[in-house]
Amino acid sequence: MSGTAAPTEQEHTPDAETVIAGGQQRIDDLDARIVALIRERMTVSAGIQRARIESGGRRVHLAREMEVLARFRGELGRPGTTLAMTLLELCRGRV
Repeated sequence: MSGTAAPTEQEHTPDAETVIAGGQQRIDDLDARIVALIRERMTVSAGIQRARIESGGRRVHLAREMEVLARFRGELGRPGTTLAMTLLELCRGRV
């Protein structure tokens, strides 16, 4: 044996402040990515709406929106439905 003591548990475990700060930074980074994706979704949605209107269709396709709602509800439960409704409103406006 080399005579050195084994590292203590505290040396291996980051302190709470480090974990919290790192976690909060990660959340901030994720939030920035989510906002960027929502903005991209809004742009794509606007293009789809323009194409529908220009081809004589309606701006909103309710059956498609129901698919989106079902997908979010299936993945995230009841709060997923609320999130999907918010996304739909952001992307297509109020109906």
